[in-house]
Amino acid sequence: MPQILRSRRQFLQGAAAIGGIAATQSLIGVTRASAQAPAKVTMQLGWLASNGILGEVVAMKKGFYKDAGVELEITPGGPNVDGVGGVAAGRSTLGQTSSSPSVMLARSAGIPIKAFAAGYQKHPFTYFSLAKSAIREPKDMIGKTIATQPTAYILLRALLAKNGIKEDQVTIVNMGSDMNQLITGQAQAVTGWSTNTNALKILGDDRVDLALWDTGIQLYANVYFATDKTLGETPDVLEKFITGSARGWGYAKENPEEAVSMLVEAYPNLDKASELDAVKPVLEFSFNETTKEQGWGAMNRANWEAQVETYASLDQFKGTVPTVDDVMTLAILDATADIRKQVG
Repeated sequence: MPQILRSRRQFLQGAAAIGGIAATQSLIGVTRASAQAPAKVTMQLGWLASNGILGEVVAMKKGFYKDAGVELEITPGGPNVDGVGGVAAGRSTLGQTSSSPSVMLARSAGIPIKAFAAGYQKHPFTYFSLAKSAIREPKDMIGKTIATQPTAYILLRALLAKNGIKEDQVTIVNMGSDMNQLITGQAQAVTGWSTNTNALKILGDDRVDLALWDTGIQLYANVYFATDKTLGETPDVLEKFITGSARGWGYAKENPEEAVSMLVEAYPNLDKASELDAVKPVLEFSFNETTKEQGWGAMNRANWEAQVETYASLDQFKGTVPTVDDVMTLAILDATADIRKQVG
């Protein structure tokens, strides 16, 4: 399960571990292209490689990055990897984080990064219940026990506040590594990503989903981010990356089974049958009515403003409350609008 949040301490430790941000600004991970050679770009993942990079794998396999003038290397993350700190300190050109709050919290902690595109238009984070004690809307949580990951407590608190439910009306417990608490009745809901179809199979046809997005807490997922320095000095490299990625995701949308085969070939630890089950929801989160109008990877200021306001109201920012312009930019999206809309 990708981590939803990271603490200020984790961000600062990650940056300090590789020498501090200020001391490493010259190490930004972009090798500028010569007339013959593509720009070498590294993308740091916030978690292990998964179907969240389906389009990137396709773009690499089909030569879309090469066409755009980019040579991409993907670096997996994991439970002990601070992907945000690595990008901020210059070890990678850009990063992909599982959830948009990570960017806001990093900025509040003094780390100079901004989001420049969103892979998933809606966050797949979901509350799963069973039909016998279904939670179909927030008010159904009253009097119930909700099991969730410690890093996702803030999401439940935000959900309750958004819907006028007092926190003492709901029992919140730590979630284990599987769905056992829901199956055994220890909790009436558990949480996870609805794209994790393999883990959800055990719940069967009685499963009831309540997406976080539908409760009014509307976060982006698989967010692409880079430092202020990279955005300011080499925006053309990020534009080339987005051009290749957009084409890759567009090809995956039109050829999902072929795309899954490419993904599993690149990452043999992934199960092909499970990925074929997951590809439909993955593409549904990547493409919707917004992308039809604005293109793949779209973001909007109003959504980010609402996120900042929600986290500020819950006192989640340990440093300065960031502005929208602190945490996101539309410059790269604007520069690549034509190609993104072609595949939106």
